[in-house]
Order: sequence, then C-alpha cells, then structure tokens
Amino acid sequence: MKFHILAIVCIVLFCVALSPITLQNDTFYTIKIGEHILEKGIDFQDPFSWHENLPYTYPHWAYDTGIYLIYHLGEMTPIADGGMFFIYLSTVILACLLGILLYVTIYKISKNPLLSFFLAMIAMYLLKDFIAARAQLVTFNLFLLAILCIENFLQTKKKRYAISIILISIIIANVHVAVWPFFFVLFLPYLAEYIIASMLDANLVSKFILFYHKDKIRDLERKLAKGKKEEKKKRLEERLEQEKKNLLIAQEKEEKIVEKEKQKRENPFRLKIQKRKAAKWLILIMCICAFTGLCTPLKDAPYTYLIKTMQGNTMQNISEHQPLTLYNDKETMIVLTIVLAILIFTDIKIKLADFFMLTGLIFLSFMSRRQTSLLVLIGVVIFAKWIQYFIQKYDPEGNFKCMKLMTTLLGKIFTIALVVLLCFVMIKPKIKDKFINESKYPVAAATWILENLDVENIRLYNEYNYGSYLLFRGIPVFIDSRADLYAPEFNKTKEQEGRDIFSDYMNISSIGTYYETKFEKYEITHVIVVNNAKLNLFLTRDEHYKELYKDDHFVIYERNS
Repeated sequence: MKFHILAIVCIVLFCVALSPITLQNDTFYTIKIGEHILEKGIDFQDPFSWHENLPYTYPHWAYDTGIYLIYHLGEMTPIADGGMFFIYLSTVILACLLGILLYVTIYKISKNPLLSFFLAMIAMYLLKDFIAARAQLVTFNLFLLAILCIENFLQTKKKRYAISIILISIIIANVHVAVWPFFFVLFLPYLAEYIIASMLDANLVSKFILFYHKDKIRDLERKLAKGKKEEKKKRLEERLEQEKKNLLIAQEKEEKIVEKEKQKRENPFRLKIQKRKAAKWLILIMCICAFTGLCTPLKDAPYTYLIKTMQGNTMQNISEHQPLTLYNDKETMIVLTIVLAILIFTDIKIKLADFFMLTGLIFLSFMSRRQTSLLVLIGVVIFAKWIQYFIQKYDPEGNFKCMKLMTTLLGKIFTIALVVLLCFVMIKPKIKDKFINESKYPVAAATWILENLDVENIRLYNEYNYGSYLLFRGIPVFIDSRADLYAPEFNKTKEQEGRDIFSDYMNISSIGTYYETKFEKYEITHVIVVNNAKLNLFLTRDEHYKELYKDDHFVIYERNS
C-alpha cells in the first residue's frame, strides 16, 4: 500500500508537468459547438462558417458540451481567463487519471508495482504529444478501462464487467464517434485466440479420419447383413476386420496427437495459446456493443463517420492522419526496435491474443501516425508481461529489495525529489506560456476585425490552423480544423453534390491553383494570412488587394474584385 501511494503521487506530479498550458486549435471550436448545442440542440447544420447550408455531424457532441460547461463555469469565477484556466485544469485532471489508470492496469496484468510505476511513467511521456483538451484524452481513459474490464471479465466472468464494457461503448459513441469502431479492435485478439484454441482442441483432421473409418465400417456391416453368397461374405468380413484395425490405429494416433498438443500448450516454443472459456461470452458482448451505436443522437454517424473520413482526401493532407515514418518519429522507432529485439533474441513466450493485438496496433500505427497513441497505450500492458517474465526468471528478489528501499523515509524523499526535479525540467520551458499563443492565433487581428469590419456581411478567407480561433471569437470562417465538415463526403445533400472546400483551400494555400479564380468562385471580400504564407508573397504584389491591417504575425487584406 505504501508503494502504491508513492507511485500515484509521483505519477500525478509527472502528469501535471506533461500537461500543456497552451490550448490547441480544436479546443476553440469545441467550446463554441458546446455552447451552440446547449442553446439550439443538435441541428446537423454548421453555424460557424459563412458557407451556406453545410451539414455538420457533431462527432463529439457530448465532449463539446462538457468542455463548454467547464469553460462557462470558469468564466463565472473572478479568476483572470477563468474559462481557459478551467479547461487547462480539466486537461490536467484527465492526464492524471490516465496515468493512474495505466498504473492500475499494468499492475493488474503484471502484479508488479515497481514495474507498473516505471512503465506508466514511460508511457505517459510517450503520450505527451496527445495530451490536450481534445476528446481523444477522454477516449484514452475509456479504452484503458475497457481493457481492464475485459481482463477482469475473462478471469471472473462477473456480469458487472460485461455491463461496464457495454456502457463504455455507449460513452465512446457519444464522446468521440470517430474512434468508436476502434473499440471493437480490443475484442478481436481475444476472440481470435479463442477460435484458434477451440479448433485445435477439436482436432478436426483426426475426427474426420475417425468418422471416415466408422462410416466405412457401418457400410460394410450393412453389406454383410444383406450378403447371401458365402464367398462374398467372407471377403466383406476380412475388409470389415481390417477397417476395425484401421479405426483402432486412428484412435491411437488421435490420442497421441491430443497428448502432444497438450504438451505443446504447456510448454510452447513462442506462442502461448490459451483457451479462456469466458471468451465465448465476449462474442455476445461485442454483438450488443455493435448496437450501442444507435444510442446516440447522431443518427448513423457511428457506423459511417470513419468510412467517410477514410474515403476523403483529408487523411492525406492532415499531418496526424498521415502514415507513420519511423525516421521522423525516433521515439516510436526505439520502442519498435526494443519490441523486435525481445521477440528475436530472447526466449520470451507471447500469448496469441497479445501477438494479434500488438500486430494489429503496429499495422494501425503505420496507416496513421495518430494511432501510435493506441500502440503505446495498449502495447505497454503487453510489454509489462514480458518484463515481468525476465524479472521472475533472473532477479525476483532484486525487485522486492528495490521496492522496500523506495518505501523507506529516505527512499520516499529521494524518489519524490527526483520526480520533482524531472517535472521542473519539463515545466521550465513552459512557465511563460499563455493559454492562447498569439504567434499562432490572430488575437489582435480578430479584435481589429470585430471593431472595424461588418463580420456578418464579409466573406473572409482564412487558413486552416487558426480558423477555430476566429469562430471562437464570433467571426464566420472559410475553413477551420473540422476537416470533415469541408470534405464532399460529409456535406453532400439530396439536391447537390458535396462541396470540396478542403481541396480548394489546399490548392489556394500551396499556390497549386491561381488564387484569384477560387476567390472569385467563393466571392471572397477579405483575406487574413500569416506573414510568411506563400499566398501573402503574391497578395503583397497584387494591386487588387489593399492591406488593411498588419502585425508581427498576421496581415489582413481587402479584395477589390
């Protein structure tokens, strides 16, 4: 118990240090969408861009609403920037909860508190880029809870864990519909292992051979009963006797195969195939969870949202959705190298379910770098089993001695001091950070727009990365970081084909097309760009664009069509 308290205190301190102060662009539209939902409900129409009649799915409506309530509560306090501070505080709390859940889950699997502590700290460090005021931070916690419930259900078969899994599925479908299909990935390795183990237990090939011999014996017995000629009956009796011998030989072979398979199971070379009887009930739980997608106000979005996203062009142009490049992601490369080294150069035995899970997560990571978060989150639980195997094999006493040393008074002081020092190193570069980074978001420029332009009647062209901040300030936008909203797969209607606003933006920003042609198409009246944008190099020389405002980071033009 002493070590658990020490570990949790250190993990909480570490998670606080990891949590970023500066908010991401998605947080800004999240606040406004939550406010809109509470005022007008889920109307499936976008209220924040100036494009007319854009359908919107509200893919994380429950999270958006919760974040707005937190923001609104903070605004009611006398704290300066209270709303932003409360959102930051909620991020810290969710990060700490994730760290504690990692510790609990790893401990549940490995039964080793010291190992659980170090691996939870390492995993949280690897997840640092994913800690933000976004719906994914909630789903990380929910995925870990789901793993914990599945493991507990397979061990105890208690109904409360099955009910918890179903409830988690409902929450994910409402909090972050884009990742709801990935929830079912958690079931697949357990089910695959159960099916393969059942097939091996059934010994189908031997049973088919036995069935063949028995059927042949029955056929010969029928012919013998009907036979009248003595000579023919004698031949049938000889064949029948031979088939009975063949049957006995086949039965002996089957017994040997079963015994050999049993020995392999008990002492496998690499893959451990474990048949857990409760796994068959996971099939029923999974089927029930498949219908929980109907327990949302989002119509068919849980079943169609991810498919539409993968069909669109946003996956190829948004960095977090692009395929993983190991050269550019050194931390993931190191982790995968360690995993491969353990599998190749040690005598570790891996469960078939863990092998399937790890293989699937690595495949997802290479498809999209965003999924490396799941590889770390769930992979660390599998990794804990391997490390615990080595500890038990080579130095089980050393583990207990280290824990005992850490729980002494001097040990506690030293451990906490070391973690605090580590936290200070991580916090020091962020001490002067503000909730809103004015070099990335047009804070002063937005104020100028609201004071000098008729925002209800202009058509402002803006860039993707700060569109969310503009709509947060009440300025209708050309585009923002809700990429799906501007892709044709999501905004087509019965009356017209979908508008590919996202592709038009990519072509304009990269100068892949003549900007004036697109501005004419959308009847743009004003443009805001960052000073070092490619587009700005052309606009500064274009006599049809009048500079209205400029600061250290942003410039605003009026277009004279």
